[in-house]
Amino acid sequence: MKKIAGIIAAMTLLFLAACGGSGNNAAKSKKEKDKIVFADAGWDSIRIHNAIAQRILEEGYGYKTDMTAGSTSATLQGLRKGDIDVYMEVWTDNVKDVYQDAIDSGDIIKTSVNFDDNDQGLYVPSYVIHGDKERNIKPLAPDLKTVEDLKKYPEVFEDPEDSGRGRIINAPSGWVVADHIDDKFDAYKLDETFNNFMPGSDSAIVASLVDAYKSGKGWVGYYWSPTAITAKYDLVLLEEPEYDEKTWKETKKTKFPPNDVVTAVNKDLPEQAPEAVEFLKKYETNSALTEEALQYMEDEGASAEEAAIWWLKEHEDVWTKWVPEDKAQKVKEAL
Repeated sequence: MKKIAGIIAAMTLLFLAACGGSGNNAAKSKKEKDKIVFADAGWDSIRIHNAIAQRILEEGYGYKTDMTAGSTSATLQGLRKGDIDVYMEVWTDNVKDVYQDAIDSGDIIKTSVNFDDNDQGLYVPSYVIHGDKERNIKPLAPDLKTVEDLKKYPEVFEDPEDSGRGRIINAPSGWVVADHIDDKFDAYKLDETFNNFMPGSDSAIVASLVDAYKSGKGWVGYYWSPTAITAKYDLVLLEEPEYDEKTWKETKKTKFPPNDVVTAVNKDLPEQAPEAVEFLKKYETNSALTEEALQYMEDEGASAEEAAIWWLKEHEDVWTKWVPEDKAQKVKEAL
């Protein structure tokens, strides 16, 4: 009996030791982060900022990184749940309620303002209003200034599938801003003369704009800056009444609200990867810096990763301020 009792006691100790070890490993895995996952919400500027941050974290700090693609709402939900660790471009006022709720609940943490000098809304090519003497294009809608004015010019922006009505290109389905454009459509009564066309992707918007631009035809649709398109092409943002919070909430019949585009992380990342978060707290650019990388992508047919490498080489004076000197040196050597 003593022998049996001794065996049981020994097994109990082994079991407890195993449990204790498992607990330590669990605690360790919670505190340490081997791979940092970024959100790819579907537009080029977020991909470039992802690639810049990923290159710095991989080469300077030794982290592995990855990206998860999805709609704005899906990737923000992933950030809240911890399936995604970093969001490099949260357009805060486009997702104001969801963003504020996530901040207030402590699910996500704002780390920096990436840039705040941006625009968005309905654009037309400049030649639509002013003409283009070099291309022998006369003004197609010389009195067009505001979104409301569009109703007078459906023939300039004719829907190729619905003769007699105009077509306005909305944001892609799944983008929160598409709902805002829907509301504006109703508020300005654009449905009287226009069709609200929902493209499948950002690239579909770009393709339709480029096609119209090259042929000198009318085009109107949602876009934003900073982008390669707004840097490359001469576009005009149609005017709307000054932003008013009450009106915006009720009808969206104003300019888009001022939009801080921030970087944000899941609540657990400061504990799991404190050095990475310290770097992200210092990550700040502007529209001009972002558009340089986007323009490089466009001109060179480059990937976001290739554009990021080019940008890092061009702007050492900017990004080396975000990281300690030894980390910056590692990144420069890797480049």
